[in-house]
Amino acid sequence: MPNQAAPALDQNHAFPGKTYAEVVLSPAYDHAKEQLLSPMLDIHRAHLIMLREQSLIDEHDADAIGRALQALDAERLRGASYTGEFEDLFFEVEQELHLLAGEAAGNLHIGRSRNDMGIAIYRLTLREKLLHTLESALFLEEHLLQFARSHVDTIMIGYTHTQQAQPTTLGHYTAAVSDSLSRDIHRLQNAYANCNRSSMGAAALTTSGFPLNRQRMAELLAFDGLIENAYDAVSGADYVGEIATSVQLAAINLGRFIQELLLWSTQEFAVLQVAAPYVQISSIMPQKRNPVSIEHMRSLLSSCVGLTQTVLSMIHNTPFGDIVDTEDDMQPYAWKSLAVLSSVYRLLANVIATLSINKEALEARAEASFSTVTELADTLVREEKLSFRTAHHIVSASVRKALANGNDKRFLTLDVLNESALEAIGRKLSFNEETLALALNAKHFVQIRTLIGGPNANEVERALHGQTQRLNHDQAWLTDKRRAIRAAQEDVKRELQKLFL
Repeated sequence: MPNQAAPALDQNHAFPGKTYAEVVLSPAYDHAKEQLLSPMLDIHRAHLIMLREQSLIDEHDADAIGRALQALDAERLRGASYTGEFEDLFFEVEQELHLLAGEAAGNLHIGRSRNDMGIAIYRLTLREKLLHTLESALFLEEHLLQFARSHVDTIMIGYTHTQQAQPTTLGHYTAAVSDSLSRDIHRLQNAYANCNRSSMGAAALTTSGFPLNRQRMAELLAFDGLIENAYDAVSGADYVGEIATSVQLAAINLGRFIQELLLWSTQEFAVLQVAAPYVQISSIMPQKRNPVSIEHMRSLLSSCVGLTQTVLSMIHNTPFGDIVDTEDDMQPYAWKSLAVLSSVYRLLANVIATLSINKEALEARAEASFSTVTELADTLVREEKLSFRTAHHIVSASVRKALANGNDKRFLTLDVLNESALEAIGRKLSFNEETLALALNAKHFVQIRTLIGGPNANEVERALHGQTQRLNHDQAWLTDKRRAIRAAQEDVKRELQKLFL
């Protein structure tokens, strides 16, 4: 059959395509009115104060612009829909100010570009979201420390390679989780430090010929410093990349703990029971108590990792230049990743605070297991003056013989140990039953591990005291950052009243 040419497309029946406005401008407008309007207006106010202080605008124009900023109906803008009349919210706000202040409003843009202003808006927005996430992380850390303190004597088996390893305590384990969380907190604090720097005064990328005061702008906006190089100020995207990687690692770290909780809530492990508000009953199986809160946290943390990876992918291979347009699309993924992580932190804190722990089952499992035999080998070294490798060989052989009779430590008897010793060193041990029992006792195993970082109750208490001090320091850091922002906002209000109104 001969080939037939494809019929010509009837333009009257062509599939309608998405326009630039639908795909890009409208979503960006919605994000801007919800997230960026307040920091945009903060920058307008600060820039106005700086311009007047530098005598770059006269009192008449400053007063007109100040009154226009005060009269601007921000709530109406937040409820508006994208119409296409303006390219984006920035130009709509500029038009509103022009209508309110007349020609004077045009002078508000002296020495300023969409570039340095856009980056500053994003940094102010991320700064607030970072502080909220850090507040949630500290809330979780506080609950983890409370939980750890209540379980410094709760004996349990620690696992390596998913296999029973050695006795420890639930307090020791939870303190490890808290230490990991603290490192995540400090990474987020470091990301905050690099985020909380001012781009204002960089203009498009070369600063301005006007005598602007960049330091004053940073002070008025509660930035901790400047991005000194103007090209870097509008081109660098690592500040949001650092946030993304910090959030990503925090989500991965927390996800590992969440996975443990889910495993421990099974009847086979019988470690914990999730409180009623955080479980779901099966629609067909009356006995089921599904720990759905933990399941949802696991999936949400995975989504958080995906969101942060999107941020990094969107930065990848972008030119080293104005990054604002890319950030219009990218920033919402960073915002959502922070929101998800913050929500999981708070949910997990409440789940932890209401857990029921099966202490008796944990201790019985530890005492019945072979997880204590490292201490048996250590005791052979101390009591029999054997090398550790020889002691390890004797104990390993004894465990194999005991396991042939059953998976219970009771089968590791003095006779079995002496039989292995005869095979390895040609003599019996000077052990007695009491020495063997003590060496195999889980509580004894924990009590004698008093080195820094060990599970001994006193050592864990010491470590928890240090963690509590660290928590207090981090909470003070958060308070100081919020206080600095509030102080700068009050300063702006005072200056506006003093200079213009």
